[in-house]
Amino acid sequence: MSRIDETKEFIPVRIAVLTVSDTRALADDRSGDVLVARIAEAGHHLAHRVIIRDERAQIADQLRAWCADDAVDVIISTGGTGLTGRDVTVEAHRDVYEKEIDAFGTVFTIVSMQKIGTSAVQSRATAGVAQGTYLFALPGSPGACKDAWDEILLKQLDYRHKPCNFVEIMPRLDEHLRRK
Repeated sequence: MSRIDETKEFIPVRIAVLTVSDTRALADDRSGDVLVARIAEAGHHLAHRVIIRDERAQIADQLRAWCADDAVDVIISTGGTGLTGRDVTVEAHRDVYEKEIDAFGTVFTIVSMQKIGTSAVQSRATAGVAQGTYLFALPGSPGACKDAWDEILLKQLDYRHKPCNFVEIMPRLDEHLRRK
């Protein structure tokens, strides 16, 4: 069963938060606020926070820029994961991924089912890796951000989490780029 190994030292990671919205501004970005608060509470560092409109190319460009930034280990986006025509965050993420973390969406759906029942089928939460950086695309509701952080990311972004976690393999995410 999963647990925290208290004999290990916590390793903070640097996280960028991207809110995707045609209508939100920093003053009313509740989902971004939820993520920023939880990042701080967990002991991680907020590397950047930006709001971008639902434009696939702009989202992908921002993701790529942060993936190339040595000051960013993890990117969490919120918003634009639904089914409407303007929801293009998932497609933008997949434009950037080198590898998709398929089970993230499955686990998020399981967590969501416990909270919102069959409405969870409308979520297209996704995750992947690019240039040694983790990318997570969450729905735009504060509740979904809380669920994803509290039930998945809090544990997987904690080096002390057993039996395994995302942080312990971070040094190996871009090993294919270092091989000659």
